[in-house]
Amino acid sequence: MKTYRVELTKSYLVTVSAKTKKQARRISEFFTNDIQDISTIENREKEKFLIENIECTVNETFDCREIKTI
Repeated sequence: MKTYRVELTKSYLVTVSAKTKKQARRISEFFTNDIQDISTIENREKEKFLIENIECTVNETFDCREIKTI
């Protein structure tokens, strides 16, 4: 079996209650974590793959806007 390194870009929307916009951005970056491998043994056997490592290489907020709640 060959090994491949695949670069992915994913984005998330995080809703957070915070005192300030700056705090909301910091909390969103600091208290969120990498995605873990969620494949099952059956998936790996059927598709013949193994996810060896998942590493977060980008963790930066681009925008932060207050939202109104009812």
